[in-house]
Amino acid sequence: MSKIAIVTDSNSGVLPSEAETYEGVFVIPMPVIIGDDIYYEGIDITQQRFYEVLSTRTDLKTSQPSLADVTELWDKLFEEYDEIVHIPMSSGLSGACESAVMLAADYDGRVRVVNNQRISVTQKRSVYDAMKLRNAGMNAGEIGDHLEKVKFESSIYIMVDTLYYLKRGGRVTPAAAAIGTALKIKPVLQIQGEKLDAFTVARTVGMARTKMIDAIRKDMDTRFGGATPDNMSLDIAYTYNDQVAEEFLEQVKAAFPGFEDITVDPLSLSVSTHIGPGALAVACSRKIRL
Repeated sequence: MSKIAIVTDSNSGVLPSEAETYEGVFVIPMPVIIGDDIYYEGIDITQQRFYEVLSTRTDLKTSQPSLADVTELWDKLFEEYDEIVHIPMSSGLSGACESAVMLAADYDGRVRVVNNQRISVTQKRSVYDAMKLRNAGMNAGEIGDHLEKVKFESSIYIMVDTLYYLKRGGRVTPAAAAIGTALKIKPVLQIQGEKLDAFTVARTVGMARTKMIDAIRKDMDTRFGGATPDNMSLDIAYTYNDQVAEEFLEQVKAAFPGFEDITVDPLSLSVSTHIGPGALAVACSRKIRL
């Protein structure tokens, strides 16, 4: 049986320190650029320091990992492993997936890049799923095929506190951003595949939370044919405010009795760069069936 390494990036919410607790899982930290300096998530910049800089509206940028960083890790892993399953963030949100596919062409089929179009907590679920599939005896190609087959069996709804950061990154028009700010509207966005799309708006944070919960419930009932803790997972992600996230967790638990194993993770710094502080998200993913 092949010895398989699983690689992801820190956009999944799996930091290098966490990956060390899992056998055969490795993380490429995403670069965050502040002025002329490059920092790496989970390595030399903390969440607290990042949001201190973000709050000043200093020019922050993100970048995909360098090609050299990716191949350096792969080459090192091949000293011990036979195959690699590489799970980058959604190809619709970054060029990192396309770059990895290009690099993998030089590895004679030993690297399987998974383009399953996920980000954040759903990408993290893909890492967990890859571990389960590996333990079930699948090779890298089979793992990648399975993850891509079920790539749309997840949903994310995310409320942003302000459109300023999306406007700065070119995600919305200046006119739309100005209207949203003037009317104090809380936009709710969705990720149903590779793209970040508009979903709805709400007048208050409370209304936005309710709309997100209702949307997840509808997806469970319609897209996923009814959901239980046995066949679906629920996750919460947020930027900066731990207390708000914990409050939302209690609301989600009340809305979905029986779902006790709900993770609560901060969004990655590269994602937070584009949506800003005060964001809150809920996601569901279908559990793999072996």
